Amino acid sequence: MSKNKKGNRISFMKYLSIFLLIVSVLVLVLVYFINVLPLEYFVVLVVLIAITDFFAVMLLLSKGRVRNAIGIIMSIILLIIMIFVITYELNTIDFLKQFGFNSYKTEIYNLVVLENSSYQEIEDLDGKNIAHLSLDEHNGLNNAVQRVENEINFDSVVGEDISDLSNKLEDEEVDAIILEDAQLSIIEEENNEFYENIRVIWSTDVEIEIAEIGESVDVTRDSFNILISGIDTYGTITKVSRSDVNILVSVNPSTNKILLTSIPRDYYVLLSDFGEYDKLTHAGIYGIETSVRTVENLLDTKINYYVKVNFTSLIDIVDALGGITIESRYDFTSKDGYHFNKGANTLNGEEALSFARERSAFAEGDRVRGQNQEIILEALIKKSMSANIITNYVELLDALDDKFLTNITDDEITDFIKMQISDMKSWKIDAISLDGENAYDYTYSYKSQKLYVMKPYEESIINAKEKINSTLLQ
Repeated sequence: MSKNKKGNRISFMKYLSIFLLIVSVLVLVLVYFINVLPLEYFVVLVVLIAITDFFAVMLLLSKGRVRNAIGIIMSIILLIIMIFVITYELNTIDFLKQFGFNSYKTEIYNLVVLENSSYQEIEDLDGKNIAHLSLDEHNGLNNAVQRVENEINFDSVVGEDISDLSNKLEDEEVDAIILEDAQLSIIEEENNEFYENIRVIWSTDVEIEIAEIGESVDVTRDSFNILISGIDTYGTITKVSRSDVNILVSVNPSTNKILLTSIPRDYYVLLSDFGEYDKLTHAGIYGIETSVRTVENLLDTKINYYVKVNFTSLIDIVDALGGITIESRYDFTSKDGYHFNKGANTLNGEEALSFARERSAFAEGDRVRGQNQEIILEALIKKSMSANIITNYVELLDALDDKFLTNITDDEITDFIKMQISDMKSWKIDAISLDGENAYDYTYSYKSQKLYVMKPYEESIINAKEKINSTLLQ
């Protein structure tokens, strides 16, 4: 072999050795930065990488073509593995950035006119009468009205509630009304005939600061509550909307017990921020902070954390996990046309959403829907803790990107993961549902008409409080 070829081969071996060491250090730095491995596991990883690198480099730098060839193959295999590991690590870092308090919520206000009116754009309402709710009770509405005033001149009319605004527009007492997206959803549900005869000609997004809620604890030792709030909309997760899913998750890391307490969407509760009764689902219209404080008052417990998700979140997460298997208690067909057998069913994202939302197929209505939502949540927890998570890891993190809001910090999440890796204990998951009496009554959000509500059974509330306290006790 010529000296040049021999020199090139030696240089290649040296550069490959250096590259392997650099990549190895990068892997370890990222693992340390992510901080999900307990110290003893991290030390083992350092030693393991050091030993494999040592043998690979020794083979690369030793004399003999066979040893060099083995060293090259070994180094390439190590580099491929480490590049995959780095990809996982970088995705994890991006994922963890989403944790922590979100300082704002998004309200979308609309100028609504009758379908048969001649108004096509906001300028057509110049000098007309426009009705809206009281500016004293709705901060976002103040901003929206101000933006309308910046565009046109109009005579302001104040309505008592959403129903009153609807009546004023329908009776042509005003030319337009201002409603938030979630309020339009209420009209669609409660007065669909009127909803079909209106249209939106202008919209504006308003971002509102929200006060910090919750109280951090040491999640590896102290018990805590998490409110899972699922809003009935697609798209941006900061948007306010009705909360169709309300599940309180009580976690005791000392006893490895989890209690899921499902609260029906139409539960008749005292809204914490307004001192009046309404459906729990309507609390979501006013933001996650209202939902949290309302559930705290209902169940007389402190909610430390919240996780807010929407339709898009559930669909993408289930699909990223490769589907989930649930045990349905009933044989039924949803209004979306999906059929579910009694017993085991493997669902994709759209099917899981349909299963979680269906209530009209059951005589028990919301009661069964709440139970089915707990079934979906349990299936997600089990699938996320299975070996399949390794192959679906990157897809799952991508699916979770901008699909949830939470005040759980990245440090709390990594501490919890480290604890789980350290002891590898299994968790006992129990589930209960609050119950009540079907009724009709006036609500804060729709005052002039009685709506369907579920009035709580006192014994159901007492039972839930006792089970929550029992779970949280060390």
